Amino acid sequence: MAKANSARGRSPLPPAEKQVASSPTLAVPETGKARSKSRSKSRSKTKAKSKAKETSYRSDGVEDHDVFLLPLSDYWVVLALTLVALAVRVYKIYQPSSVVFDEVHFGGFATKYIKGKFFMDVHPPLAKMLIALTGWLAGFDGSFDFKEIGKDYIEPNVPYVAMRMFPAICGVALAPCMYLTLKTLGCRSMTALLGTGLIIFENGLLTQARLILLDSPLVAATAYTALSFNAFTNQHEQGPSKAFGISWWFWLLNTGLGLGITVSIKWVGLFTIAWVGVLTMVQLWVLLGDSKNVPIRLWCKHFMARVFALIVVPVTFYLAMFAIHFTALVNPGEGDGFMSSEFQATLNTKRMKDVPADVVMGSKVSIRHVNTQGGYLHSHPLMYPTGSKQQQITLYPHKDENNLWLLENQTQPLGMDGEPINGTNAWDLLPEPEYIKNGAVLRLYHTNTHRRLHSHDVRPPVSEAEWQNEVSAYGYEGFDGDANDYFRVEIVGKQTKGAVAKERLRTIETKFRLVHVMTGCVLFSHKVKLPSWASEQQEVTCARGGSLPNSLWYIESNQSPHLGPDAEKANYRKPGFFGKFAELHAVMWRTNAGLTDSHTWDSRPESWPILRRGINFWGRSHTQVYLIGNPIVWWSSTIAIVTWVVFKAIAVLRWQRSYGDYNNTTFKRFDYEVGMSVLGWALHYFPFFLMKRQLFLHHYFPALYFGVIALCQVFDYATARIPSAGRKDSSIINKVTAILFLIVTAGVFMLFAPLAYGSPWTKAECNRVKLFPTWDFDCKTFHDSYDKYTMLTVQAGTAATPSPEAVKADAAASKVEEKAAEAVSAKPEDEGENEPRVVAKEETIEFRDQDGNLLNEEQVKSLEGKVEFKTKYETKTRVVDEDGNEVSVGEAAAGVAPPHPDVEGSDPETVKNEAAAPEEEVPVPPQPHDAAASKDGEMEEAQKQPKPASEGKEATVHEEL
Repeated sequence: MAKANSARGRSPLPPAEKQVASSPTLAVPETGKARSKSRSKSRSKTKAKSKAKETSYRSDGVEDHDVFLLPLSDYWVVLALTLVALAVRVYKIYQPSSVVFDEVHFGGFATKYIKGKFFMDVHPPLAKMLIALTGWLAGFDGSFDFKEIGKDYIEPNVPYVAMRMFPAICGVALAPCMYLTLKTLGCRSMTALLGTGLIIFENGLLTQARLILLDSPLVAATAYTALSFNAFTNQHEQGPSKAFGISWWFWLLNTGLGLGITVSIKWVGLFTIAWVGVLTMVQLWVLLGDSKNVPIRLWCKHFMARVFALIVVPVTFYLAMFAIHFTALVNPGEGDGFMSSEFQATLNTKRMKDVPADVVMGSKVSIRHVNTQGGYLHSHPLMYPTGSKQQQITLYPHKDENNLWLLENQTQPLGMDGEPINGTNAWDLLPEPEYIKNGAVLRLYHTNTHRRLHSHDVRPPVSEAEWQNEVSAYGYEGFDGDANDYFRVEIVGKQTKGAVAKERLRTIETKFRLVHVMTGCVLFSHKVKLPSWASEQQEVTCARGGSLPNSLWYIESNQSPHLGPDAEKANYRKPGFFGKFAELHAVMWRTNAGLTDSHTWDSRPESWPILRRGINFWGRSHTQVYLIGNPIVWWSSTIAIVTWVVFKAIAVLRWQRSYGDYNNTTFKRFDYEVGMSVLGWALHYFPFFLMKRQLFLHHYFPALYFGVIALCQVFDYATARIPSAGRKDSSIINKVTAILFLIVTAGVFMLFAPLAYGSPWTKAECNRVKLFPTWDFDCKTFHDSYDKYTMLTVQAGTAATPSPEAVKADAAASKVEEKAAEAVSAKPEDEGENEPRVVAKEETIEFRDQDGNLLNEEQVKSLEGKVEFKTKYETKTRVVDEDGNEVSVGEAAAGVAPPHPDVEGSDPETVKNEAAAPEEEVPVPPQPHDAAASKDGEMEEAQKQPKPASEGKEATVHEEL
């Protein structure tokens, strides 16, 4: 017993060693001793090799899952799933046949690319350029403007289906990417099929992929990057034998390319870069610890390979996309007002000729503001409705004759006889020019309206603050003015380039302030728009204590008889590519950060994982497009992430208590592999909590993709990889569970599919799946039964087909009749079977002037050839019952026609057009009045302030972002 007890706690000896230990002592021959030594050396070598293997950076339990070495059956499955994804994504992609949600912006960008018009958007250009390229290849000429939700594609023959195909193909690409990613991570083929099915039948991803939007290309690029990096990680974890091999390099370089593509679509790609960057640093840290297999020289080789592939490659690709962007947009557009004068000078027709460098008394100049996109100091023959009611002074972003000012001294010059020379051209008569030096006191004479820049102790019309005074134009031709017209020039040396420009005014080079002599305030402008009575131009005030950037001005154009052809010239310094690149990114960043206004359909990040609400995209003819995810996919992925977080918390606590869980290979692989995906989810999700800008449900899509990967990994471990007592065949459990999961997901997908496809639906079916009040799609939009939907409604999502009794009209009148049919056929719920029928239709043409007055035939004939006829359509419906009694249209259609579900309620343009627009409008020739005011007013009404171009407060309004 004593011997037995003494043996407890020791490792059992191998059989040979047991035999030697238990046998009596024998005299061993010399040869035997030699053999014993030889065996001892052999065992020592084996232990050394085993120890070296343990210290290698090769990860335990990792097998080669190269996607190019999969069984042939996997490739057939990938092909089949890709075809299913294609069918799901392109099914009825032609509907809706009108502009949907942010197609207003991204379709509009295609127009601008084709026409070469510069615009400013908060997103990088890659996906927008590819959408434009798709449209151009399909024959789009850029004539359609995409200006409002619901604008018809069919009549102007827009190749919108081809343009939607690009995001759709990106959505299809998610299927093979997901399957191959899961195979790379070591999941069973059935698990990979499940994950791919979850992506295919995800309603939110489907909705985005069917429209001209950026999120589908973004998620596709993120998916490709995830595939590439996971494949590279698999090669890396197999140790030194795979390092720097063909597959190793292939996937590393493709990871860098994927990062470049992702960040060139949206800056959300920076989160993907962060994910790859964190895991790459972990890899380099592990390599640094393997001193036996990875000497410092080899470690530096690993480091430089990753720098080249993961930094140089994506940065080069990103720069190349902006180089193409600048090459394509060479003409001025709505976005150039955001850029500096130097940037604008690189655009066609904005390039300025060389102008005289020196500024003298009597020079006719245009003065630009430095800070707020360089608007011009401007006046026009319109008066302030409040305050002094004197002539308006504004900041105007476009070149115009009303931007010209004559620089006068505070006193008139003296002639040879010592007498003052009168007139605004007095300084032109002097024998020598009089330079304008720092500290000079000037009067600024507006050449078009003969009034001078003026300020006084009167509050401005909008910024009614005590520290700001009104600035106006005061006087008349021949009037000498008063002391409130005096402004002192203060050159700001730190902002001025050149020694001479710091002493006297120089065109472009000198940055200066204009200080009002009588009050001490400084000419000032900021991003505050005046109301419509000033054409929404920017306010100019005189501020006491205003910020320096908003008080800085410079002279752009300059002409004087004293400055002839031989005078020294000045012009903007032409910025190079990197200068334009840096400036555009600064503007993009400021604009993106400034999108803080609330939005009807915005949401905050905490609501995304639980799918609290969606986004209303479009609605017409009792159909609706509403972005909402598949609840099964969203909620199960969230549960999987929470499961791993709980597992990790328990594992850390057990590790701290010295449990040996991490000695188990399966435990360790589950922790690291699922942790990689959860890290990707977290880095694509939590940064949004730091953003104060508008956020929407679709911002969660990249994080959702990583969440689905994590879900499938947890599923694979739970059903196939974690050993369980009594479980004989794990593959059966894995397959059966995956099939059931996929059937449930597909079933829920079908329930919500009408919201993605814009298909007919019924109120009852809609209410049945509306589980929460925060799912705010409108079930009242839909009919009570499917038989009320016509073929045209099903196919195009536009107005209903006229009834068989309708009178056939030509193509020009068909749209009017369709709207009439819809208004007549619509009925309240309580109307029962007494549905009014369209029994007759007719088309009439009326001619009206611009004020809506009806014109007779003689007036029309007298105007022919003198004015341009513009056509506007109006539907007027007369409803009668079976007895011939007239019923008001409001009673017939009340409560049926859905409001246009634009981003913030009904589209004001749509309402206006449907309300009262004459069928034929003939503008009356303009009445003669002040020429300068007419010219200025026409330009300012046509040209609005520059606006950024995407994700604005509402997609229907032309608030480009």
